[in-house]
Amino acid sequence: MMDSSNIQQAWLDVCEQIKKYEGVDSTQINAFFSRLVPQAISDGFLMITADNEFIKTWIERHYLEFIRQALQDLYHMPFTVLIEIDESAAKNISIPVNPVPVQPIPTSENVVYVPVQQHQEQFHSNYPAQNVLIKEENYIDVYKEPKPLPDQTNNPTSMLTFENFVIGDSNRMAYSMAVSVAEMPGKAHLNPLFIYGKSGLGKTHLMRAIQNYIHETQPNLRTVYVDSAELLSDYMDASAAHDKEKTSFRNFKTHYEEADVLLIDDVQYLQGKKQTLDIVFQILNKITDMGKQVVLSADRAPKNIDIDERYKSRFNSGATFDIQPPEIETKLGIVKSCIQDYKENEKKPDFNIPENVQIYIAEISSSNIRELKSAVTKVIYQMVYFNQSTITLDEVKSLLENHFSGGSTKRLTIADIQKVVEEFYKVSHADLVGKKRTRNIIYARQIAIWLCRQLLDLPYNDIGKKFNRDHSTAMYSVSEVEKAIKESRELREEIELLQQKIKED
Repeated sequence: MMDSSNIQQAWLDVCEQIKKYEGVDSTQINAFFSRLVPQAISDGFLMITADNEFIKTWIERHYLEFIRQALQDLYHMPFTVLIEIDESAAKNISIPVNPVPVQPIPTSENVVYVPVQQHQEQFHSNYPAQNVLIKEENYIDVYKEPKPLPDQTNNPTSMLTFENFVIGDSNRMAYSMAVSVAEMPGKAHLNPLFIYGKSGLGKTHLMRAIQNYIHETQPNLRTVYVDSAELLSDYMDASAAHDKEKTSFRNFKTHYEEADVLLIDDVQYLQGKKQTLDIVFQILNKITDMGKQVVLSADRAPKNIDIDERYKSRFNSGATFDIQPPEIETKLGIVKSCIQDYKENEKKPDFNIPENVQIYIAEISSSNIRELKSAVTKVIYQMVYFNQSTITLDEVKSLLENHFSGGSTKRLTIADIQKVVEEFYKVSHADLVGKKRTRNIIYARQIAIWLCRQLLDLPYNDIGKKFNRDHSTAMYSVSEVEKAIKESRELREEIELLQQKIKED
């Protein structure tokens, strides 16, 4: 007979066992399983409770078979698993499963969870729409590139969801804030929400995920997503037609001002477009004054966009969060997600890419997620085309030799890096490697040494020689820059720009 005296430990063992299975995202286990409480366990039976209908339905659809399999593997017998709802459980959960700071699903008096099968029309007649978040099953298990929308309003890009956004330390805060906005649009401290980071890190994915989530859970709200280039084009069209059709300009403004949630992507493209900026400024003020939500994105922080100070202040008046280049663990998670996507779409459960190849792809890839995903696709179709059941590391090295745009496979020299740094900071080569110790030269020199250490496989001594310094000075320079990077977003952005210039040269 099973010992049921330590039910909490038994449940933890089950959760850890599930994490070992292929295709399981440990982040989801951490986030969702901490909302479950084991109530009873005996030979062949487990009862657990969820704190709301949404969690219950989600677990049943996505993880019930994994739970059964884990019990079978641990106790060598088939199990019946029963999941019930206990709304008081949210207050009493005491066994977090290695929790991580992802944004939880809200439980409060202003949030009502509704089963999928309940008719929304009947529900809305009983509850005021503005105080309700309707939770339905809106998750999918594949990772796709965005598809073009037929128009800008309430036609979400269905494949870009919060679930298929791969979370890591580099993007966790931006992800959490995006979830908060999607679940409860219009919170003053998150309005506008400004997300920034260089191209390919997932800003558009988060914006589309917000749009998708609201479209699924609050269909009464009107969401409008627009890229800044498209916004500029709309404005120019409306202005050109204004002489012939007096309502054209008014219709342009109304289209955006009547949005309950307005998402504007890549606002850095509005630099130098004063008239368009003025209109955007008016629209943002009107929307936020009405308690409606605005979400903005850019490839740099508001203060680094070349626009009037009042626009910077407005963009930065809510909450601003950056997305950093993904760390190796996040990139590896994306590789695995792409492989799982292919297996499910093509119904090839036995297909796989060797683990050492997956790690190699993650390690050599640039920070651009789109390039990373296309590299995985390239390897997959190499295997499919030649009917290979596996692929070697040497084959992949050859296949991806020129894939990444100036990524880590590019052959760089210390002289290449010095040249870019000298041009960027406007210092001469003689000063960079000479004895001058003015503040601007020391700063540029330390950045150059740090970049050499990061981008080249060279010891400190070899780097130091090229700057007429010894290895200890090179080590000190790297240490100083590492400390400054942790404290300064501006420096992180400078380095991103420098690295991009080095790759482009």
